[in-house]
Amino acid sequence: MTNNVFGYHAVESVIRREPGSIVTLHVQADRHDKRIQALCELSRNQGVSVVSCAKSDLDAMVTGRHQGVVAVLDPAVGHQSAGMISEAALIERISEVAAPLLLVLDGVTDPHNLGACLRSADAAGVTAVIFPKDKNADVNDVARKVASGAAETVPWVRVTNLARTIESLKQAGVWMIGTDGDAEEMLYEQDLSGPCALVLGSEGSGMRRLTRDLCDFIVRIPMAGSVSSLNVSVAAGVCLFEAVRQRGLQNA
Repeated sequence: MTNNVFGYHAVESVIRREPGSIVTLHVQADRHDKRIQALCELSRNQGVSVVSCAKSDLDAMVTGRHQGVVAVLDPAVGHQSAGMISEAALIERISEVAAPLLLVLDGVTDPHNLGACLRSADAAGVTAVIFPKDKNADVNDVARKVASGAAETVPWVRVTNLARTIESLKQAGVWMIGTDGDAEEMLYEQDLSGPCALVLGSEGSGMRRLTRDLCDFIVRIPMAGSVSSLNVSVAAGVCLFEAVRQRGLQNA
């Protein structure tokens, strides 16, 4: 597991929220623009050591586009982030919200998609994002880069047993709404204004059968074109913002 966070927004979020987790901030030596300078000043104000280095050194540290900045985390912290919560904290958090909105991901193995889902979830103001530890991407350096800081702001939890967690959510009064391209009911016909969790599976096989069986409702996103499905992060955004729209109308 890598201990690096890269990309301007992801690094800035870690500096603001978890400065104590950063060992050093590596900055591209020939970058002198205002944005980078502001990031360096923020780092020093937070007590984070800044190291100037060549672009080639940064390229060797990460596998993606680093935008001139790489934060090296304390190995004791690793891939964790301020957004990560425990299963117990999840249930407690739900009990404190009148109408929680959750995003459940089942089998999303691409960290790019996971990061994009976290970003959409943050924008939609979800209560938490839930995904299993097994056969699912983790919040690694790539996911954090794509999330653009959302991995530190939106609560997320990796659960050992997704089915058991879903059962706990249902007992807490949360309706489970799964998504499937073959469902009869459309997303826009489903009431999303109350406590609910939107459940999305992988692009290829969708939700696992047990996960699907535990859902209270199954809906589909209407498709007018020739493609049969959407990228999971796009589908998550569509579903989440339909819930946001309904809740906004309800509160209007």
